[in-house]
Amino acid sequence: MTTDAPLRLYNSLTRSLETFTPVHPGEARVYTCGPTVYNYPHIGNMRAYVFADVLGRTLSWKGYKLTHVINITDVGHLTDDADAGEDKLEKAAADKERKGEKTTIWDIARHYTEAYWADVKALNIRQPAYWSIATDYVPQMIAFAKSIADEHCYELDSGLYFDVSTVPDYGRLARAVTDDGESRIEPVDGKRNSQDFAIWRKTPPGETRQMEWDSPWGRGAPGWHLECSVMGEKLLGFPFDIHTGGIDHREIHHPNEIAQNQAFCHSDASGANIWMHNNFLVERSGKMSKSAGEFLRLQLLIDKGYHPLAYRMMCLQAHYRSELEFSWEGLQAASVRLKRMVMAVEKVRELAPAQPSGEFHMAVVEQVDRELSDDLNTPRALALFEATLGGSAGASDRLNAISRIDEVLGLNLIALTRADLRIRPKDAQITEAEVDAELRRRKEARAAKDFAMSDAIRDDLAAKGVEVMDGDPLEWEWITGRN
Repeated sequence: MTTDAPLRLYNSLTRSLETFTPVHPGEARVYTCGPTVYNYPHIGNMRAYVFADVLGRTLSWKGYKLTHVINITDVGHLTDDADAGEDKLEKAAADKERKGEKTTIWDIARHYTEAYWADVKALNIRQPAYWSIATDYVPQMIAFAKSIADEHCYELDSGLYFDVSTVPDYGRLARAVTDDGESRIEPVDGKRNSQDFAIWRKTPPGETRQMEWDSPWGRGAPGWHLECSVMGEKLLGFPFDIHTGGIDHREIHHPNEIAQNQAFCHSDASGANIWMHNNFLVERSGKMSKSAGEFLRLQLLIDKGYHPLAYRMMCLQAHYRSELEFSWEGLQAASVRLKRMVMAVEKVRELAPAQPSGEFHMAVVEQVDRELSDDLNTPRALALFEATLGGSAGASDRLNAISRIDEVLGLNLIALTRADLRIRPKDAQITEAEVDAELRRRKEARAAKDFAMSDAIRDDLAAKGVEVMDGDPLEWEWITGRN
């Protein structure tokens, strides 16, 4: 069902809210910058894909035929995001080789791609139309580079470089053609401009990389920025509707991508009509960095007993353009909120057969649509959603509204149960089978009026991370929030 409120989105390129007008009527074509698969994604990385998922769900909710592309970077991304340092995948392979681990760069890419996909599934992020893998498109990247090389590029000993002075208004996305912005890129001998960037990086003499290809500029590998221009054009066509990514991409990666698109299209068009960026997830202890060892990844949250959708809830509670601070207390609060919503939906499901309704609960759905149409205002949409859960309308009516609204919020509330939220912490000192056995012993003690024994069993379970809930059909839960 198409909803009526016009969809207005914040365009980072113009720094303004714009009404979404599709390039192709009735369609929405979206490209999202995906992960570089040299390590596990941390939860800050995953915020970008929750945001992109909400955007895609909103476009579908509003009746557009969605084509969503998310790329997988398995080559070309250097350790400083610009033109210095090592290829992240090559470095990861070399590190493992030094440790004596027998693995190839292709094995590393496959392992971390599958780990990323597991996080995508756990967060109830919908599958895109295409997972575009960079190494599958190297011939197309070479062809793209050849098509722009004569007018926009020059060759150095280290590779083929794009001359940013050959396109109009370079860096306007970042507003950063200053000493504080793009010029922070590491210098390379022979570059005409400090902001010029590599289109193709030659393999240095005497070296052999695991990932390298022949090209008109010598054997080597594509620059990181090239892949997104190529895959966006091949899979969505220029211009397409929306390009998304983290706010960190706004400073270097996306301005360089735009420059390539301008060169390829022989115009000042950026390749996408709207550029959208989610803000950072901030964690004050510094554990967001992958260089910190045990960094914050989704599996760590699960290991501590949190359902992954509690993290999705945490993301939805903040506007995507706002900085979001991560804390264990904040995650616990989001987990409790999710649990209350699951309980409320379970109650509505129980009442629905006895409280039929002939009308769809359109008033709340329209209110939620207005909030989502206002640059994806998920915090306000969530608040309205909660009002629906406890509203006065018939249960069947509310269940219809819940199902409709959750299509876009993606919390899976129609299927989720409280038992699903009961995630065993990795450091738990007791198994679920042992918990059930102890609860049977406690019931026997209570039946025998041995309340001292009953209390002792309850206290022992609490010490092992289990909360006993007398009178509750679920009987017990793991205790979280003790981080």
